[in-house]
Amino acid sequence: MASADKKEELHVLLVAFSAQGHINPMLRLGKSLLTRGLHVTLATTELVYHRMFKSSTTPTNTGDEATVPTSITTNGIQVLFFPDGLDGEANNMDHYMESMGKFGPVNLSNIIKDHFLGCSKRLACIINNPFVPWVADVAAECKIPCACLWIQPCALYAIYYRFYNKFNQFPTLADPDMSVQLPGLPLLQPQDLPSFVLPSNTFGSMPKILSDMFHDMKKLKWVLANSFYELEKEVVDSMAELCPIKTVGPLVPPSLLGQDQNEDVGIEMWKPQDSCMEWLSHHPPSSVIYISFGSLIVLSAKQMESIAKALKKSNRPFLWVIKRGEKAASDGVEELPLPQGFVEETKDQGMVVSWCPQTKVLVHPAIACFLTHCGWNSMLEAITAGTPMIAYPQWTDQPTNAKLISDVFHTGIRLKQDSDGFVETKEVERAIEEIVGGTCSEEFKKNAAELKRAAREAVADGGSSDCNIQSFVDEIIATAIINI
Repeated sequence: MASADKKEELHVLLVAFSAQGHINPMLRLGKSLLTRGLHVTLATTELVYHRMFKSSTTPTNTGDEATVPTSITTNGIQVLFFPDGLDGEANNMDHYMESMGKFGPVNLSNIIKDHFLGCSKRLACIINNPFVPWVADVAAECKIPCACLWIQPCALYAIYYRFYNKFNQFPTLADPDMSVQLPGLPLLQPQDLPSFVLPSNTFGSMPKILSDMFHDMKKLKWVLANSFYELEKEVVDSMAELCPIKTVGPLVPPSLLGQDQNEDVGIEMWKPQDSCMEWLSHHPPSSVIYISFGSLIVLSAKQMESIAKALKKSNRPFLWVIKRGEKAASDGVEELPLPQGFVEETKDQGMVVSWCPQTKVLVHPAIACFLTHCGWNSMLEAITAGTPMIAYPQWTDQPTNAKLISDVFHTGIRLKQDSDGFVETKEVERAIEEIVGGTCSEEFKKNAAELKRAAREAVADGGSSDCNIQSFVDEIIATAIINI
């Protein structure tokens, strides 16, 4: 009984980077911890509140947009907001990460002092994600155990760990075309590697952040992963003796796992157009090509034209998400980077929306496949929905994710890109025909269905992820009791 009382008193603080794809897995992990008796709080930047405000249509959001509340609550999890040192939107990633690294530690320390010290709350663990590594420093200063929720595939964790600790050879300026063989993974060519490890990388802040994390792993007591063991068994096992990673996912909307969607704690930073669901209902099973490149990717006009031509020539129905810029969204002006007349010419064939309820779309029986940029959250949603994919990666982890789709999971194919990353119209046409009606289409469907089943089993009672989360909770409790 004593340990149960201790459990009820223990709090976990989640600290997430200010992006929807970073926050939602954190919140879903937090919900799981909440159901196991821990108290959960999430801290993130004020930028998240402003984005949530713009996408919300609730009557409560009628005040001054510049006024950010101290906190809000979503499904039992308190969300605290702290300033990032910038005014308004972050237009330069390197500048934003530099500002976060400067102001984040101070503001997080203040949150810990204001909300957890000198009161009845017992802060037993802090969980960060890879893009706020300074959280581990704050946790160490406060003598609080720290965990990291890795929000990319375990394959990327293994690659980065070996790269930043110089365990294996990777492409260099002197040898940019070298292939890489790592335990638990197929042979990786340069185009299969995450962009941050390549000599051609131009982003300064992200590699530094990852380097800091992987050089200071001793500051982390646990590394958790938004994946599931059955999906990445070989690569998880390959890290067991180096620096173990525990799978606790897939941390996706509950409806994808056959659970009650009303129990979700995820947030939406952009308002979806639900009209597409009615449109989908008028199409036969496995007929619609769904295209979305996420919230950050902006393709060139030339590439958009190439994809548009391929869709038109395919004569197959399509649902295409093209996120408009902030200016277009605010003044109502259509600024779609599509060939002139395309929307009108294909109005009986396809539908173009600025955002959609992706979870509902992926499980709709009309969807045949998903043309994706291979962001890990979108990939996990497609995997748990049992949807085959066409991979068109752009940067960061996406090239490796595309390799997983085609050569490890065998749930889809990867588009062939030229040296500049461009994909010709004929290549998009070929991919659509191959995945929808080609000789391997049934194999893709079968493999996707098997992974869908495995994902549900992983999070069910006694599944691999369920057991890993319970083990994590037990260790938090045990560590807290020892440190009394």
